[in-house]
Amino acid sequence: MSHRAWIGLGSNLDQPRRQVLSALEDLAGLPLTELSASSSLYGSRPVGPQDQPDFVNAVAVLDTLLSPLALLDQLQALEQRHRRVRQRHWGPRTLDLDILLYDDRVLDLARLVVPHPWLVSRAFVVQPMLEIDPELCLPDGQPLNRLSAAAPSNDLKRLSL
Repeated sequence: MSHRAWIGLGSNLDQPRRQVLSALEDLAGLPLTELSASSSLYGSRPVGPQDQPDFVNAVAVLDTLLSPLALLDQLQALEQRHRRVRQRHWGPRTLDLDILLYDDRVLDLARLVVPHPWLVSRAFVVQPMLEIDPELCLPDGQPLNRLSAAAPSNDLKRLSL
């Protein structure tokens, strides 16, 4: 049975626009997975430490036969192929991939929490998601478009290709 997974992408190191576009191509090549939609690219100030470059972000929608943890393993392997180094919390990175939603499931596992805990407080996640599906609802039934005003903008701007 196929599952719908929403993936957040972000980068602020080593040509961030190129990193995100390359990661979108990589997502399309994951085993047992099809890339069904992707948002525009967005630029924003970092969350957390401000002594780092601005981020380029996007959201992708995958249809996958992978379980949530198998998908997480694939995403973390993809981050490693993009030379991600975890030096500090919310610090700079070549690529960050997060499972935002997985069907309408609510998961609270040691390695994975879905919906993503900060989903509704990140405009760089909410706006790309609404670009793909303006009527999207969270697993609790709340329409995402009603929650979008609570997300700080971090100077979010849609980037031209």
